[in-house]
Amino acid sequence: ALVGASGAGKSTLASLLCRFERPDEGTITLGDRSLSELTGRSIREHITLLPQQPVIKTGTVADNIAYGCPDADRASIIAAAIAADADSFISALPAGYDAPLAEDGLTLSGGQRQRIAMARAFLRNTPILILDEPTSGLDDATTQRILEPLQRLAAGRSTLLITHDGRVTEIADEVLELHEGRIRPHMNFVA
Repeated sequence: ALVGASGAGKSTLASLLCRFERPDEGTITLGDRSLSELTGRSIREHITLLPQQPVIKTGTVADNIAYGCPDADRASIIAAAIAADADSFISALPAGYDAPLAEDGLTLSGGQRQRIAMARAFLRNTPILILDEPTSGLDDATTQRILEPLQRLAAGRSTLLITHDGRVTEIADEVLELHEGRIRPHMNFVA
């Protein structure tokens, strides 16, 4: 987990890792290769980013879960939704997985949007996962509900969890702090 004050550069670090931005100096490596040597496509094939505000596109629930995996079959989409604890609310929608969603998922709660984004990440199954403030704007009950799926999602992956929420750091093996441009171990993180 990476913590730090607002404006410390935590989300910028995520952007650099995804190569949305390039470093002014220095090198970022993935394994033993510089990110600058890799194609954008190669990076996208290995990294899944769950941003603070989950991206929901106009289309069905199934289309949104399969975003990035257009050839996914229905069984795989449902399995990903179950893993993300999203199947029950999706199944309760009038058209279930075929329910239409508006741009930005305005008909869904924040927790529902986050669980659809997590289902997308389960389906993509990349070895690297970046979670950028996954509980931002969620109430306590919703945060508690998504902690277990987040932990399942992070299992077996190299995961960078960017958060201000001390409850979420419980799933991390190590907590680091970004402070004055430096990353250091953080011993006493309090939400």
